[in-house]
Amino acid sequence: MNIKKSILLRVRIAFLFVVLFAIAVVIKTGHIQFVEGEKWAKMGAKISFDYKKVKATRGNIYSDNGSLLATSLPFYKVAFDATVPKEEIFKKGVDSLALQLSRFFKDKSAEEYRRILKDARAGHKRYIILNRRQIDYQEKKIMRSWPIFREGRQAGGAIFEKIDVRYRPFSNLSRRTIGFINENETGAGLEYSFNKQLGGTDGYAYYQKLAGGVWMPVQDANNVKAVNGLDLRTTLDINLQDVAETALLKAMKAHNADDGLVAVMEVSTGEIKAVSNLSSNGQGSFYEKFNFAAGGLFEPGSTFKLVTMIALLEDTNIELSDTIDVGNGEYTFYNRTVKDHEEGGLGRVSIQEAFEHSSNVAMAKLVDKHFGLKPQKFVDYIDQLKLSKPLGVQLVGEPMPKIKRPGQKGWSGISLPWMAYGYGFEITPLHTLALYNAVANGGKMIKPVFVRSVSRADEEEEKFETEVLNSQICSGKTLDKLHLLLEGVVEKGTAKNIKGTHYRIAGKTGTSQILENGRYTRKYITSFVGYFPAHNPKYSAIVLIKNPRGWYQYGSSVAAPVFKEIADNIYARDINLHQPMDVRKFAKTDVLPVIRAGNQQELTMLCNELGISNHSQTEEEWVRSSRTGDGVDWKKAAAGRDLVPDVMGMTFRDAIFLLEKSGLNVFYEGKGRVQQQSITGGARVKRGDRIYIRLG
Repeated sequence: MNIKKSILLRVRIAFLFVVLFAIAVVIKTGHIQFVEGEKWAKMGAKISFDYKKVKATRGNIYSDNGSLLATSLPFYKVAFDATVPKEEIFKKGVDSLALQLSRFFKDKSAEEYRRILKDARAGHKRYIILNRRQIDYQEKKIMRSWPIFREGRQAGGAIFEKIDVRYRPFSNLSRRTIGFINENETGAGLEYSFNKQLGGTDGYAYYQKLAGGVWMPVQDANNVKAVNGLDLRTTLDINLQDVAETALLKAMKAHNADDGLVAVMEVSTGEIKAVSNLSSNGQGSFYEKFNFAAGGLFEPGSTFKLVTMIALLEDTNIELSDTIDVGNGEYTFYNRTVKDHEEGGLGRVSIQEAFEHSSNVAMAKLVDKHFGLKPQKFVDYIDQLKLSKPLGVQLVGEPMPKIKRPGQKGWSGISLPWMAYGYGFEITPLHTLALYNAVANGGKMIKPVFVRSVSRADEEEEKFETEVLNSQICSGKTLDKLHLLLEGVVEKGTAKNIKGTHYRIAGKTGTSQILENGRYTRKYITSFVGYFPAHNPKYSAIVLIKNPRGWYQYGSSVAAPVFKEIADNIYARDINLHQPMDVRKFAKTDVLPVIRAGNQQELTMLCNELGISNHSQTEEEWVRSSRTGDGVDWKKAAAGRDLVPDVMGMTFRDAIFLLEKSGLNVFYEGKGRVQQQSITGGARVKRGDRIYIRLG
């Protein structure tokens, strides 16, 4: 067989196989279509339609005065059903719609969008996403006015799929406390702790699966509507929160610290009015990565000496005037040396002075003397003060305090003296704050509260009342002594640098070394906790700053000034905290207030409020004053039309109003009332003329 015949045979065999394969395909297609058609049609329908979950709109989180802290804003995915519009509507509006889409999204030309719309129309596509970018509600309203889209979903094919996005109007303010919730329902803060209430109940809707794996919602009578989540009314005060965060951030930057926290509590209710937690990112900036106030465990250091004094005053007969010798500030317990921070020591001092100057040696010696043979008795006081168990606050993730007990592994002869000044165990900052708040609250210890109520619109579903943890932490006699001790710390002790002039602060400084790899380092946790005003406490607060760098390493120089800055801001904002002025000291008789010129209605109201006799000689709106005995007479002040007003003696607000109303361009310098005006009152004026006024 020659080569030509061989090739021809192979081609014929290959052609035969192709024909046989084509016949097999036709037979199989016919079998699927006519024999198994019903089976595959049912399966296709099953695959193409399905009920899918429709997320409920998450509830809002509000501050104590109703300001919005977190909400869900509706955003929309823009899609198009090209089979819906009538041919006439589509042809007439497709060019304009393509142009609008191009101008709005700015990612494709009008011609590209026109081609996308026409191809979808030709391919009978029922669902195409026009752009991946999500639009807000206002943008949706604009789009619904465009050609074709203005016909609506049923006639224009415009599909706007709602997607809720969590939004915080105050950005990072109290970010960690408000918290977050992830798709897998992990998270932190109030968003996570109250997820069940905020999340609502999801619904279900019927969807059709189209080419390309895209699901399109379909109207169906069996759709289950989602039930939106409930709202939280928190105890947070956005103004105090801003003050607290600003003061803490300033200190963190100044001391280049690692971590820091501030928590402010209302004394009588336990409501947390502000809480801020900051951590360094290692590059000079700070952010909230963890809620240290509620979830962090720290050795409290000298702030725990309040517990020591409660135990001593309740269980022994010691008096604050009793003395103790702390020598040169060093004392050895079982081969371990306890040291004071005061160089050279305090020598022999009263117990009150020892507390005010935060002597570790004094606290350790007193506890060892009175509780050395009965250490469990001292630990019992810790239990009674609710410091050994979680407080049960409304935030998930509160840790169990780490308290050593006699007989347990790790307990030794030095354990009790160490505990006397805040070492060898760990509690949360909120434990410490709750204890000091109890002292301010007449001995009643209450649980810190973050959320006041859960509601739907204006109807409360659940309300959280103040919960008492311990109705009386100590006797009234002991409580009075604690007040003296804590005020003494600020007036003449370690925190005298924050001693106030208008109100008194009571509190305690704390400085503890940081334990790393089983050894105490030269790094410190500085703190200050207390309440104010001391005579009638309204707020308590704690400040803790970890590992400050530089010269300042103590609670008195790092944390206490932050407390003072926050307290000063709160005091200045809340007039109810101010003590009444001594009228006898400041009042002067036979002196009229400065009343020179201005709006007659306002000046008359002012005089009437002050009880000053006043009479008017004119019906004019703007007047000048003249004194008549113990009273005031009002006379016409403003000039006539096209004349310069006489604004001498007026406040800047009134002067600028009158001058600009006359058409003058006003230039000024100084502050206060008008002392001079460059154009005399009553002179002719042209609109646009310049006038200069000096205030003083």
